[in-house]
Amino acid sequence: MNASLRPVSLSRRRWMESVSYTAAAVLAPSWAHAAAAYPEKPIRLVVPSAAGGSPDAVCRILTNELPKSLGQPFVVDNKPGASGNIGMQDVFRAAADGYTLGYANVDTLSINKALYSKLPYDPEALVPIGLIGFVQNALVVRADLPAQNVKELIALARSKPGELKVASGGSGTTGHLSGELFKTLTNTSMLHIPYRGSPQGITDLLGGVVDLMFDNLSSILPHIRSGRVRVLAVTGAARSPQFPQIPTVAEMGVSGYETVGWGGIVAPPGTPKAIATLLNKSMNEALSQPAVIEKYAALGFELTPGPAERLTERARKESPMWADVVKRSGAQVG
Repeated sequence: MNASLRPVSLSRRRWMESVSYTAAAVLAPSWAHAAAAYPEKPIRLVVPSAAGGSPDAVCRILTNELPKSLGQPFVVDNKPGASGNIGMQDVFRAAADGYTLGYANVDTLSINKALYSKLPYDPEALVPIGLIGFVQNALVVRADLPAQNVKELIALARSKPGELKVASGGSGTTGHLSGELFKTLTNTSMLHIPYRGSPQGITDLLGGVVDLMFDNLSSILPHIRSGRVRVLAVTGAARSPQFPQIPTVAEMGVSGYETVGWGGIVAPPGTPKAIATLLNKSMNEALSQPAVIEKYAALGFELTPGPAERLTERARKESPMWADVVKRSGAQVG
């Protein structure tokens, strides 16, 4: 290379580096400063389902505890609809500054990918904060339905094909797909009635408008305890610690049946790692408090705190299983 060109090339490179550095300093946010000062104002937690349902109850226990370590209040913003897509879209498009978080569950991270050809958010791009835990669904029927156990329910459904009405908190939810899997494995035909949220479905179950429902223990527990609905089984691999006397669906002869709901906290794409790490630490501290553990146990919710990646790992592991359930059942959104 001509020696006379070297000073020009070097100067140009230094000038470009200087311009690049200055532009980055001026245009890019100072995440290190933001993370050090975070949080400086209230934090919004988007719950993509109706107030009063299982996700809402799970989140409010956590948001009541987190301010103790973070020093700022949490505001729960319920945004139900479209199988959680409306709420998740809000989180996905929010500023990546840690002041908007979302409750993401099996519906929004795993199931919706199989139900919708196109989502208004990218589940893989959301930043995981942590997995809270999981909850079983319960198979419950209206108190006057002439079915005392799962076998009698199957017999009743087969004697009245298409007549029994199955409520759910919405198309594509674990409640909906728990019912679809049940119908597939038992060779029964029942009519799915989707609601905008679990509370509305429960109201109609109590009123005798629908006949049965697969719903999170977290939201149906009070009605089981009051005797206003009859619980026939739980949907997990093992019996619930809260109701050890209640069999699983599989125990009652439906081989291969197992579904649970789970959920955790996510942040918008691009959220600084320092903020995500702080939130994960605070979340795990909250979930380790005896009083908090007791509150979740009362809802039938089993805690699984730990590293943030546990949430995305669970989503990736279960996505193929739920895709198979959707395909086998022919479940559709609507």
